[in-house]
Amino acid sequence: MASRRYTAEQVDAAVQALGDAARFGHAQEIVTHAAPGLQRVLAEALAEGGWFGSAHESQVASAALHDDPDERLRAVRTLVAEETRLGMLVGVAVGLELAQALENTTDAGEEP
Repeated sequence: MASRRYTAEQVDAAVQALGDAARFGHAQEIVTHAAPGLQRVLAEALAEGGWFGSAHESQVASAALHDDPDERLRAVRTLVAEETRLGMLVGVAVGLELAQALENTTDAGEEP
């Protein structure tokens, strides 16, 4: 079965709808249940993408070893922000695939 394709307008509307906190109750239950497996999938995706290899270690060392405390703090904050964005982007991709996999199951939880 081919994956469904979305227009930019559909994605924008869906992102806007995420602002409704009431929508997250069930999603939080699912994610809490799936957290260990999702964490493993995210870690594998980041490792396979080369995001946490030697380049990452070099950036961590560079940030931590700044002599100037203000520059060290700025570098660490920047690194954390970049890693958060990267984790979010890969996490969203994993979430989309999870949603697709769930959509392709029957009510009994079996593959069609």
